[in-house]
Amino acid sequence: MKSVSNKINFPELESRILEFWRKENIFRKSVEERPADNEFIFYDGPPFATGLPHYGHLLAGTIKDVIPRYKTMQGYRVERRFGWDCHGLPVEYEIEQTLGLKGRPDIEEFGVGNFNEECRKIVLRYASEWRETVERMARWIDFDNDYKTMDLTFMESVWWVFDQLWKKGLIYEGVKVMPYSWRVSTPLSNFEANLNYKDTQDPSVTVQFALTSEPNTSILAWTTTPWTLPSNLALCAGPNLNYVCLQSHGSEEKYWICEGRLSAYFEEGSYQIIKKCAGKELEGLAYEPIFRFADGRVDLSKARRVLLDEYVSDESGTGIVHQAPAFGEDDLRICQREGIPVFDPVDTEGNFCTYMDFIAGMNIKEADKTIIRELKEQGSLFRQDTIQHSYPFCWRTDTPLIYKAISTWFVNVEAIKDRMVSHNQTVHWVPTHIRDGRFGKWLENARDWAISRNRYWGTPLPIWRSEDGDILCFGNVADLEEAVGQKITDLHKHFLDDLLIHKNGKTYRRIPEVLDCWFESGAMPYAQQHYPFENKELFEENFPANFICEGLDQTRGWFYTLVVHAAALFDAPAFRNCIVNGLILAEDGKKMSKRLKNYPDPVEMLDRYGADAIRLYMLNSVAVQGESLRFSEQGLVEVTRSVLLPLWNSLSFLSTYAEIDGWEPTEANLAVEKTNPLDRWIMSRLQGLIAEVHSAMDLYELNRASAPFVHFIDLLTNWYLRRSRRRFWKDGRGQDKMSAYATLFLVLRDLSKIIASFVPYVAEGIYESLRREEDPISVHLDYFPAVDENSRDSELEARMDLVLAAVNMGRALRSKHQLKIRQPLQRLFLITRDPEAQRILNELDALLLDELNIKELVLTENEEDLVGLSAQANFRVLGKRLGKRMKEVADQIKTLDLENIRRLQDGGSVTLQHTDGEVTLTLEDVLIQRSQREGLLVESSGSVTIALDTQLNESLIKEGLAREFVNKVQHMRKEQDLAVMDRILIRYKSSDIVGKALDAYQDFVCTETLCEKLLLEDNPGSEWDINGEICTIELQRINPSP
Repeated sequence: MKSVSNKINFPELESRILEFWRKENIFRKSVEERPADNEFIFYDGPPFATGLPHYGHLLAGTIKDVIPRYKTMQGYRVERRFGWDCHGLPVEYEIEQTLGLKGRPDIEEFGVGNFNEECRKIVLRYASEWRETVERMARWIDFDNDYKTMDLTFMESVWWVFDQLWKKGLIYEGVKVMPYSWRVSTPLSNFEANLNYKDTQDPSVTVQFALTSEPNTSILAWTTTPWTLPSNLALCAGPNLNYVCLQSHGSEEKYWICEGRLSAYFEEGSYQIIKKCAGKELEGLAYEPIFRFADGRVDLSKARRVLLDEYVSDESGTGIVHQAPAFGEDDLRICQREGIPVFDPVDTEGNFCTYMDFIAGMNIKEADKTIIRELKEQGSLFRQDTIQHSYPFCWRTDTPLIYKAISTWFVNVEAIKDRMVSHNQTVHWVPTHIRDGRFGKWLENARDWAISRNRYWGTPLPIWRSEDGDILCFGNVADLEEAVGQKITDLHKHFLDDLLIHKNGKTYRRIPEVLDCWFESGAMPYAQQHYPFENKELFEENFPANFICEGLDQTRGWFYTLVVHAAALFDAPAFRNCIVNGLILAEDGKKMSKRLKNYPDPVEMLDRYGADAIRLYMLNSVAVQGESLRFSEQGLVEVTRSVLLPLWNSLSFLSTYAEIDGWEPTEANLAVEKTNPLDRWIMSRLQGLIAEVHSAMDLYELNRASAPFVHFIDLLTNWYLRRSRRRFWKDGRGQDKMSAYATLFLVLRDLSKIIASFVPYVAEGIYESLRREEDPISVHLDYFPAVDENSRDSELEARMDLVLAAVNMGRALRSKHQLKIRQPLQRLFLITRDPEAQRILNELDALLLDELNIKELVLTENEEDLVGLSAQANFRVLGKRLGKRMKEVADQIKTLDLENIRRLQDGGSVTLQHTDGEVTLTLEDVLIQRSQREGLLVESSGSVTIALDTQLNESLIKEGLAREFVNKVQHMRKEQDLAVMDRILIRYKSSDIVGKALDAYQDFVCTETLCEKLLLEDNPGSEWDINGEICTIELQRINPSP
């Protein structure tokens, strides 16, 4: 066995192990040593490399690492390739800012080719930093064989996907109102619009539209987008809502409004109702336009009248909705139905066109105030308010979106929606509620997907169109080369837009749009393998993927696009298992912000605590259950202090004493019979741990897999080793000592394999220290341990659980009442009426007494000898049964005597009379109260009650002082870096009380501290507080190490 120091610096350990992995090529070996015919398929969603990785990436990346590592240790071959999302708004927007370009005109003046080549340059700017961080986090993934969405092979497969959907009739061009980012002049898909909702304030106006047929009569309509009023072409009422025409007292003006909204606009008694009617009776009423910008620009013969539709409600506004078909989905639907055209005076950059008079050239949001002022001046503004609401912003530019009618290309998702919903039922989601909840509901309400973007840096739509509308769609490069008669070396827009196709007397030009980058990422299962042009059989044998993982936001992003493509292409799910992780927030619960600097830098945390601490902190949290985690540096401190350090110290402990005794893990030494209950217990618990982690991992429930081994480490270090320490210390090589060595070795070896997927560095550090010549050179080349049923002993586990429960109660009592564990007490009373519990506690009394530092155990079933017993009603249980008689019965329960309380504790019942009859009580109907007697501290759990006798005599006080003295000496040994077996001389100076205590317990002190001489004399040593007594202590090593 290797020598292992307890002075561990985890980041330094990780650096050394990372170098070992690289030198020995362990990742590739872990893949290639598993059979090629036993593959486990994992898809990696591609991130943008235009920014540095953040905690969200670290969390998802860790989950993506844990599952493949575990599956590798299960014998699967798990290839995993890193991917880069190279196209789209994030890259374009950054180049615009860098070059000072402001929208489409500037880009086209700069040159589309120049712009795209600038985009290409920065796409992988942070690729080396990504690789460094990903590898530092111990995530194993192939960077050398990565895929990039801008590669010709990838883009060609994307074209194939598009062409397949085209041939299936699932691609069409249409005019729809879409979420539109005016800052980058492009439509977005509905799921992109859902990525960045913000609470914001907007103006809310109620406008009066004068009826042409009735003088002094107006219809009141409400909107939160005043900038759309210049495009108004109709009003809409609810056919089944009730409307009133009212006149305010002292005014000639009359107003139509929904009856259900009266109180929101008019005070009771301030008006009289002239007329009432159903909404359908308002249909066709004509009104005067408030603005005439549409005059002469579109056909208005059917416009500027009241229409009807069920979507209008009386929940807000006036119950009458203004219609601008250019800027509202329902507006467009209703106006198209009625033959009313679209009037759109807003250009691609969100500015009003030059013919728009007083708002010409203004941005739509800036124009709100100007439009409201104009409404006031012309007397059309009835009321002005401000509304606070949640509104979508562009996910890249952080500017508010608008909804705009545009011609775009769509995937007809609604045609395959039922198949998508059906396939989703076959997917195992973690957490499970995602399937029918967030994702399932999104699928059920899925709408056609707008896939074209009026941008530049992306995969161009493979469509060439002639002037008469005839279309050619290309699904591969070879067909395009044949059509244009030249070699194609790049599929980006600036290489294709000038290529003309002459066929059958027609000239075909490529349409200008590029594909939504989400279309590309959804195509990655095929495009990363250049399917179907290469790897056809390999792909088809291994689709769908076994596993994917991303954050909760991707339920409306990558998960969705994967599902659309798979259903459309293969009528299949895209993946079988999916872990959805939650968000990582700042410690205060707010979104992490570079500007606010409200979170610790990931690189600093890696350098300070190491990757394993970060991994385990995140994995053993709600984040792997799809919930948000408030990231705290203190969490890393706690994981290191309570899990990683104790685990490493247990390895160091084994190494230290094995070296002293010359113990080696030979077959003979490991086969020694294990008769000690502690050894059999920890081996049994180990088998249970293997089974529990295996079961949870097979269900992809990482928190259910990590929590058990964290608890096991606590049991190993705070119970097994604490109780076994003296077995290693004692002289000789007796059977019990050899059993302890073998047990601890076997437990740590298997534990290193169990935790290898979660904390791969520490696992490797333990494994390499314990590795025998015939073992693989890395724990990550070994296999996950199998359960040894012969080592299971459920009865022993149950017995030890009872002891641990008693110990934990004892520790809690000591802690609660500030009684140090080093202060011995005379008696521990254990009270239980369960005969089996009495037997177990009596058999294992030595463990109890030693652990709690108590001299004598008293077992009794008569609780009343130590505590006062009384009963109270369990209102939660009895309240529903007794109703108004609850208080009457509760008063009787308080008076129950000891005999009746005993009857309930023994499983019997007690019948009480009340005004309306009687009630029979069992133990669950009452709460047993215990009051402790003077000099006793009492705690209860389940069927066991313990009581500590806190009376201290002179002997106990002396022993407490001696134990406290030993604790300080041991601390000094560590500070002075003394070897475990170094003998020492102790000089001390203190009060007579301490001196008498050390005289009385000199042998104990010397044995515990390896002290050859204990001298009471002045010394220049360290000053300590020994239970309130000042003591100066100096240590001198008397056998210096060579």
